[in-house]
Amino acid sequence: RTRVIAVASGKGGVGKSSLTANLAAALSQMGHQVGILDADIYGHSIPHILDIRQRPIAVDELIVPPVKDDLKLMSIGFFLDDNAPVMWRGPMLHRALEQFLSDVHWGELDLLLVDMPPGTGDVSISLGQLLPRAEAVIVTTPQPLAQEVASRAATMAQKTNMRLIGVIENMTSEVFGTGGGARLAAEIGVPLLGKVPLDVRLREC
Repeated sequence: RTRVIAVASGKGGVGKSSLTANLAAALSQMGHQVGILDADIYGHSIPHILDIRQRPIAVDELIVPPVKDDLKLMSIGFFLDDNAPVMWRGPMLHRALEQFLSDVHWGELDLLLVDMPPGTGDVSISLGQLLPRAEAVIVTTPQPLAQEVASRAATMAQKTNMRLIGVIENMTSEVFGTGGGARLAAEIGVPLLGKVPLDVRLREC
C-alpha cells in the first residue's frame, strides 16, 4: 500500500535533496508514515541534511533503518567511511537499490520518497524496473538550462513507466529569475505544484 514518489531533476545542484527532506518532514507532520530512500548513490546527502549519524542495524536477514523524527532513512552513506567516494558500475548500483527496497524493514509506510540522482542513467532505469508503480515529481530551478535538462528527466521517468505528478520550481529569486517551473510543467503536461523561494533562512537551517 506504500505510495512511492521519486524526486528527480536531471540536473545536479537544484536543491532536489533539500526538497526531498522537507517534503518528507511535512508529510510526516501531517500524520503519514514516511520513509526516505537516498538513491543518489554518488551524491548521497540526506543523512547530512537530516543529521542522522547512527547506522542501520542488522536483525536476522533484514536491515532496520535509522529513524529521525519519525522519518525512516536508508542511504549508501551509512555504509561508507567518512566521505569516501562510491566507485561502482551499473550492476552494483542495481543490486544496492534492490537490497534497499527488499532487505530493509521499512514497516507499514504510507509514502516512500526516493531522492533520485541527477541524470538519466543506471539508477533511474533500475528504479523503474524495481518499482513499476512509482510516481515522479520533477524539480527545476527557473533558468532555461535547468528546465531543459529537467525535461529529459521527465521523459526518462515516463519511459520507465513512472507517472508524472507535477513540477516544483526551486530557488525562485531575483538571482535566478522565475517561470522555468511553469514552462516545464506546460511542456510536459503536468501541474506546477509550487515555487520555493531562494531564502537565506532555509539555507541556514
